[in-house]
Amino acid sequence: MKIAVPVTKSNQVDDHFGHCEFYSVYTITEKGEIVDVQTIKSEQGCGCQSNIASVLAENGVTIMLAGGIGGGAINVLNNSGIEVVRGCSGNAAEIVKLYVEGKINDSGESCAQHEQHKGQGNHEGKR
Repeated sequence: MKIAVPVTKSNQVDDHFGHCEFYSVYTITEKGEIVDVQTIKSEQGCGCQSNIASVLAENGVTIMLAGGIGGGAINVLNNSGIEVVRGCSGNAAEIVKLYVEGKINDSGESCAQHEQHKGQGNHEGKR
């Protein structure tokens, strides 16, 4: 199994999927152990309009552990076969371990700021 996490330089889960600097991709064994971590540089901008979902899917990612993420990005990831778990925060490696142990569940909340600005030409609300 491969799990992706949008992260900052300090390996913390980024609060907003579309603003992260990197994606850490964790390879997990059948025993639930992390055996490899790769880093993919993020193209800054809206996650629903970038090609990150296809890049992650091509790398075998099936789970995205995210902090804040908008509905458009969730749809794009889901359409690429990637399940999204929202509401994650803290050290990325620790979050992955907790998820593998069954201790992390989807918060059910999408990024409110992202949803408010949808349809204004730029998802981030900048004009």
